[in-house]
Amino acid sequence: MGDMEAPASTRPRQSQTALLSILPSREFSTSRKGMLLIAEVVSSFISFVCFAASTAAAFVTVPALEFLAAVFLLFAYSTKFNEKFKGFRWPLMDFMRCVTASIIFFIISIMAVSKYADGSSKAAGIFGFIATIVFALDFYLIFNELASFLKQGGESNEEPSRQQEDFSDSDSD
Repeated sequence: MGDMEAPASTRPRQSQTALLSILPSREFSTSRKGMLLIAEVVSSFISFVCFAASTAAAFVTVPALEFLAAVFLLFAYSTKFNEKFKGFRWPLMDFMRCVTASIIFFIISIMAVSKYADGSSKAAGIFGFIATIVFALDFYLIFNELASFLKQGGESNEEPSRQQEDFSDSDSD
């Protein structure tokens, strides 16, 4: 009786609120960056599972690390954690992560498809190629944002990703 427990009627709301606080906001998850990060998380995780189940299990580290990095950046961008820590160069860090991920995913996918004969290695290679495309698209878009930011001379203190929310998808300048 001395316990200060919440009434039973508020427990489901508290757990629902706690769950919603971890998930990305609807606004961010429908943005281009949000969709790319979600695609990176999903493709890295599926590739990780396929590599773990295959005879090419030696390559399981790359998808696991990229999955964790993508989850961290999804969390950081969706909760605006990146705006609190200005010391990091978030767009540059994200760019380097995407470049290295796309190159390494491409290499291990080629090796998984060509060197190993089991079905799960082939599936890991295919999902690795999908992850390569998603990461390459992300680094291409980040590169365009960084290039246009540098063309402006970097006049403001804002990061390019926040400066160009209405950035068009066309390649014409």
